[in-house]
Amino acid sequence: MTDDTQGSDTAQGPGRALGRKTIRASVKPRELMTQTPDLAGAWLAQVITLFPTAFPGVLGESLTGKALAEGLWQLQTFDLREFGEGRHRNVDDTPAGGGAGMVLRADVVARAIASARAQADGIMPLVYLSPRGRRFDQEMARNWARADGVTLLCGRFEGVDQRVLDHFGIEEVSLGDFVMTGGEIAAQAMIDAAVRLRPGVLGNEQSAVDESHSAGLLEHPHFTRPAIWEGREIPEVLQSGHHARIAQWRHEQAKALTRARRPDLWERWLARQD
Repeated sequence: MTDDTQGSDTAQGPGRALGRKTIRASVKPRELMTQTPDLAGAWLAQVITLFPTAFPGVLGESLTGKALAEGLWQLQTFDLREFGEGRHRNVDDTPAGGGAGMVLRADVVARAIASARAQADGIMPLVYLSPRGRRFDQEMARNWARADGVTLLCGRFEGVDQRVLDHFGIEEVSLGDFVMTGGEIAAQAMIDAAVRLRPGVLGNEQSAVDESHSAGLLEHPHFTRPAIWEGREIPEVLQSGHHARIAQWRHEQAKALTRARRPDLWERWLARQD
């Protein structure tokens, strides 16, 4: 069944934005008394969703939340219901040819995408979060971080009318080989992966260089105080103060872990060494 909860009486309008810096008034009636940030030059994440109140979610916490508050990046949500059809703002319909579930309508999704892209500047990939898409990885996160932002369409029900995907040339991306009830959780995960690579977001920029997948290998093990816990000692080399030996040990550990746990990554890493 579809959710026919009544939405706004305005069929189009800008999305809800989170961040700081200069502000502008929104044209949506329900937001005329609020202030919507307009962050010039900030990396922009746009999310088209039936559940805008799910954002920022965990993106508003820790380092990503701090960076959002400081204007290092901006988040805009576009409520798909506001672009729906009729008095009840319907966004879906039964699948052509029959079958279970409902499908998000091409005309409704197109209006939401057009509204979002009208506010997008520079290079911003347009992505539909779909289990049949290319699997998201660190390389994709780096590419998004180098762009001016990203526009993410969160699917629901049985998916989106194929015609709108073809019309806009939307790239399909998957969080992994499993199916979720919608794209919102995946969107937050992918935005987090990209935002943390933006300049100034991480407290220690070297962290993004040393972590898993950055060099094609899984990350080495980490240790901290106490030096002995439950009879287990920190490896002696890590307490030696010899930086070259420590770096070599960590590299060897990263290779061993990758070879044992992710043979697919290991084979790709070996191929790049030739």
